[in-house]
Amino acid sequence: MGKNIVQKIFAAHHVNGDLVAGNHIALKVDQVYTQDATGTMTWLEFEAIGIDRVRVPLAVSYVDHSMLQANFMSADDHLFLQTAARKFGAYFSKPGNGICHQVHLERFAAPGKIALGTDSHTPTGGGMGMIAIGVGGLEAATVMAGAPLEITMPKVMKVRLTGKLQKPYVTAMDVILTLLRKLTVKGGVGRIIEYGGPGVKNLTVTERATITNMGAELGATTSVFPSDGITLAYLTAQGREADWVEMKADTDAAYEEVIDLDLGTVEPMVAQPHSPDNVVPLREIAGKRVNQVCIGSCTNSSYPAMKTVAAILKGRTVAAWVSLLINPGSKQVYEMLAREGLTAEMISSGARVLESSCGPCIGMGGAPGSGQVSVRSYNRNFQGRSGTKDAFVYLASPVSCAVMALKGEIIDPRDAGISLKRITEPKTFRINDNLLIPPIADSRGVEVVKGPNIKDVPVKEPLRNEIEAEVLLKTGDNITTDDIMPAGSKVLPFRSNIPAISEFVFENIDKTFTRRAQEAKVRGGGIIIGGENYGQGSSREHAAIAPMYLGLQAVIVKSFARIHRANLINFGILPLVFTSGADYGRVEQGDRLALRNVVVAVREGRNLTVENLTKGYTFEVAVTLNDRERELIVKGGLLPYTKNS
Repeated sequence: MGKNIVQKIFAAHHVNGDLVAGNHIALKVDQVYTQDATGTMTWLEFEAIGIDRVRVPLAVSYVDHSMLQANFMSADDHLFLQTAARKFGAYFSKPGNGICHQVHLERFAAPGKIALGTDSHTPTGGGMGMIAIGVGGLEAATVMAGAPLEITMPKVMKVRLTGKLQKPYVTAMDVILTLLRKLTVKGGVGRIIEYGGPGVKNLTVTERATITNMGAELGATTSVFPSDGITLAYLTAQGREADWVEMKADTDAAYEEVIDLDLGTVEPMVAQPHSPDNVVPLREIAGKRVNQVCIGSCTNSSYPAMKTVAAILKGRTVAAWVSLLINPGSKQVYEMLAREGLTAEMISSGARVLESSCGPCIGMGGAPGSGQVSVRSYNRNFQGRSGTKDAFVYLASPVSCAVMALKGEIIDPRDAGISLKRITEPKTFRINDNLLIPPIADSRGVEVVKGPNIKDVPVKEPLRNEIEAEVLLKTGDNITTDDIMPAGSKVLPFRSNIPAISEFVFENIDKTFTRRAQEAKVRGGGIIIGGENYGQGSSREHAAIAPMYLGLQAVIVKSFARIHRANLINFGILPLVFTSGADYGRVEQGDRLALRNVVVAVREGRNLTVENLTKGYTFEVAVTLNDRERELIVKGGLLPYTKNS
């Protein structure tokens, strides 16, 4: 039987474990990259491991998230990241060079390779025909220190594409929104999505990258397209044709699941508040007044997307009541637009052109007004992520967004009376890497500079055999890492200071959480109860480190999102799953729970009996850990495990 793309890449990087879905496997990694919101902790963790230089072929430290620099803290972190990169042998992408995923696609992503990134949208690189996986920072640090990537082999789902998009009005963003409507935010959990079929040849690399980027919203481990002549053309235009190899599935390759999508049937779509899978065709909700439009982010800020937006805005004026913000994805895109006079067209229309950074997507500026409607070409619309908790955030394509900025209301671009021409990829991109600082060969004299806000990485004690702790919080389904550890301009500057950032845990859900957790810590710590898909969204490991610092011992849920579950394990927090959904309904916040003989149960992989000491009953929870994960939990997490191995 033939192999699919995933099997071929995994086989070429195989260390151990049978490449069968559900098995524990280990893989060699070619590239690791970080961004500043997660990278500060990652490089502190790498330093704590005690390795003098990265042991992967390529490592890159990007600055793209916390760029406002309202005080010294972000600037200090940027200097730390630059000196750490120089000390340990990584590239450093300076502030202004662009969003990590867009820049990495342009300058480093390569077919057939495996990349890890400390950001959930790392799968952007799958548009290049590579396996690119988002992980927590500590996982990335240990891989940079020479360890393989250890994961559970996912199932491989094929999405078979046929037909052509109705360009320019229908875009790749509409494709992934259509899939989110069909599969939901849980549809990709435990899966890698591999795209194939005759429709693939009708999508450019940057269109493919938009689709793989938002595979994160499906919950997928990653997504990947073939590497073909279109991939070669893109790499040639970037001056990197030597990085090209063909990657395609064998004609008789097998998949666990296959779904079909005719690109010709896709229409302009929109995700309504407050979830990326709350998707409907734009025509169904046309007429709603729009207050703000944001175009860009790592999802939709490529050169063709931005040039299309400029063409729509040219000679026109943004509606009087709309604030239009545009953040080009990279310095390369920004510079090319500027040299062609396209930035001027955006400014002339009334747009505010921001720097090449994540910006409003991560709540760093651009917050909408109270109760306002914001339409964004971004990838997430979780409540409060924009910086305004009562705002209503919608997600749509950059074409749809630009048209809505002009019309001041939600409208299908096909109904706007605006004639558009199709924009294609350039044959040559402008290459100017002067903000991308390469590593040096001899870094023995380099000092890693740490400002006063940068604190040591906290380490959890080994697993207790007896846990008796209070239920600090009970949540519903689809709790996000934004819910657990908010981002935004108030919180992100503390990302290298765990004691300080811990003051914000669950702030948007319960402002008393941190105080109650601190009080419970002296009485044995806390437990969280959650529903389905607990911890979806960002890869930020602070959503595990800060609760661990506050004394969290276990999280008991119906199901976990992949990256957050891994982060909990990496920091020694026991992830447990209800064996019966009915038990979720019985436990209440404030109950005191007891778990006995925990270490034995974890080592043997047996279910645990939980005693509800408050109500006087017991229930079962599953310990769904592989052999390596059991050892991590018992030793208190990945950092003590790595240092003592």
